[in-house]
Amino acid sequence: MRCVIRPLLYGTAAGAAGTTALNVVSYADMALRARPASATPEVTLRKLAAKLHVRIPGDGPALDNRVAGLAPLTGIASGLGMGALLSLVRSAGRYPSKTPEYAVAAVGAMIGTNGPMTALGVTDPRTWSTSDWVSDIVPHLAYAAVTVAVLDRLYATPSGGTVSR
Repeated sequence: MRCVIRPLLYGTAAGAAGTTALNVVSYADMALRARPASATPEVTLRKLAAKLHVRIPGDGPALDNRVAGLAPLTGIASGLGMGALLSLVRSAGRYPSKTPEYAVAAVGAMIGTNGPMTALGVTDPRTWSTSDWVSDIVPHLAYAAVTVAVLDRLYATPSGGTVSR
């Protein structure tokens, strides 16, 4: 059995860097276009908790504040998880070419965040405007570019090859 600790650490580090890039692009877009923050992560968290019969502690403002703190963590978890999956694939000896790896990273992160929202009826991507799609795709492309670049660097050796997987 192969040790998965290093790939998991590499992947979560790469996913954390990618998630930071995604957040920077998203917040820059909000600042440039005066676009409000999306409420969909909070609505999704509330619906998911209700569906799973999990009570989020608190009432009124305390509950609202907890939800506001927990909701972004779901996106962070998605970004870390996607990075870990990409790294585990590499450690298993799969060496996808760059374009498919970027696509898998971007689409995987989009599914990880938008999938639950869609499944719970919080949003319907079929109704999104072009501007909505751009606001979603561009940050996920930034996520993919940074996540894959960090994985490349973490798996690189001083001679320019790759770390034994």
